Amino acid sequence: MQVSVETLSSLERKLTLAIPADEIDSEVQKRVIDTAKKVRLDGFRPGKVPRKVVQQRFGDALRAEVVGEVANQSFQQAVTQESLTPVGTPKIDFTRNETGADLEVVATFEVFPEIELADPSNLKVEKFNASVTDTDVDAMIEKLRAQRGEWNEVDRAAKDGDQVNIDFLGTRDGEPFDGGSADAFDLTLGEGKMITGFESGLEGAKAGDERNLKLTFPSDYHAEELAGANVEFAVTVNAVKEMSKPELDATFFAAFEVDGGYDEFRDKVSENMHTQLADAIESHLKQQVMDGLVEQNEVELPGVMIEQEIEALREQTISRFGGNAEDFDRSLLPDEMFTEQAHKRVALGVILNHLVKQYEIRPEREQIIEFIDDIAQSYENPDEVRNLYMSDESRLQQVNMMVVEKLVVEKITEMAEPGEKTGSYDEVMAANQAASQP
Repeated sequence: MQVSVETLSSLERKLTLAIPADEIDSEVQKRVIDTAKKVRLDGFRPGKVPRKVVQQRFGDALRAEVVGEVANQSFQQAVTQESLTPVGTPKIDFTRNETGADLEVVATFEVFPEIELADPSNLKVEKFNASVTDTDVDAMIEKLRAQRGEWNEVDRAAKDGDQVNIDFLGTRDGEPFDGGSADAFDLTLGEGKMITGFESGLEGAKAGDERNLKLTFPSDYHAEELAGANVEFAVTVNAVKEMSKPELDATFFAAFEVDGGYDEFRDKVSENMHTQLADAIESHLKQQVMDGLVEQNEVELPGVMIEQEIEALREQTISRFGGNAEDFDRSLLPDEMFTEQAHKRVALGVILNHLVKQYEIRPEREQIIEFIDDIAQSYENPDEVRNLYMSDESRLQQVNMMVVEKLVVEKITEMAEPGEKTGSYDEVMAANQAASQP
C-alpha cells in the first residue's frame, strides 16, 4: 500500500492511499466462492450455483463490501504508520475504484492538536483557609428548620424575613416592560432576589396596602435594554406571612436519620458541613487551575470536536426535561447557546491530555480504590456501591478519568505560585457555587 499525506491547514490533513488491485480482487473472489456455497437460487441445488452466476448477481455488492472494509483497515494502518491522530469521522472519497486497477482512496480529516504548554509555575492560585464555626452550625440548623417550615398569614406589617404575596406592574417612562409584572407572586423579604430597593420598599406594608417603588436597574443587569434604567413598580400586597419552624425534637431529628437527641443531631450537621467545606475548597482550587490553564494556553481546536461538544451539551440540557425530552424542540437550543462553553471544555480536554503525557500521570490501583471508597461512603450500603463500581468497566473508566484529573490538579498546584485567602464557610460555599456556573 502506498501512502501520501498532504497538510491542508494546521489541523486538516489529506491522506491518499493506493491499495493493490490484487488485494481487492482476490478478496472479492473468495467471497464469491463462499457465497456460491451458501446462496439459494431458484433452478440450482444448494451449493451448486455457478460462480459466474454469483458474480453476475452479487459481484457489485460483494466488491462494495470488500472495498469498504479494506479502505477502513488501510486508513487505520496508514494513520498509525504516519503517526497521525484523527478526530471525528474522515471524509472518504474513492477516486479510483475499478476491477483490475489499484484502489485509490482519499481521506480528509482533522487531527488532534499538538501544543507547547506554557510554564505552569507562572500560574497563580489561591487556596481558601476556612473553618466551620459554632455560629455556622447554628445558622445551618436554622436553615434546615426553615426548609421544613410553613408560611402562615399574619395580620401585621411585613418585616425582613417575612414572605409577602404581591401583584406588581413595572413601567419605564409609563410603559410596561417585558418580565416586569406578576400576579400572586410570593417574595421573601431580605433574600435579595429582586433589584435593590424592591424588597426593602415593602417592609412595613400590610395586606391590602399599595406601594409605588421608584427604582433603578443595575448598570450590569443581564437584560441590556434595562441596564441602568429608571423604572416604577406599582405593588399591591395581598398577604403577609411569617415562617413557622418545626421544633428541634425527635421527629425533626428522625427526618435526618438521627436516632439520638440534639447533641447527636448537631454533631451530624457539623460533620456534614466539614465535609462540604473540604470539598468546596478543593473544588474552588481545581476551578482556578482549570481556568488558569485555559487562559494560559491558546489552543487551535478542530471544528469537529467543538461540534461534538456542542451536541453533548445540548443533549445534557434536553435530558433535564425528563419524559418530555423526546418532544423537545431543538431549535430552541441553537449552537450559539453552547459555543463558548464547548470551546472552553474542548480546549481544557486538549490541555489536560498533553499534561498527562508530559508528566506521565497514571493513577495507581490503590488511588482508584480510595476514590471509589470515598464515593461509596455517602451511600447507605457502601459495600454494594463499591462492588458495583469495581465490576463495571465503564464506571471504572469514569473513575480513572476523575482520578487523572485530580492528579493533574495536584501536580499543577505544586508547581503554581501559591497563595492563601481567608474566608468564612458561607464565603467559600458561595465562591465555589459561582465558579461552577458555566
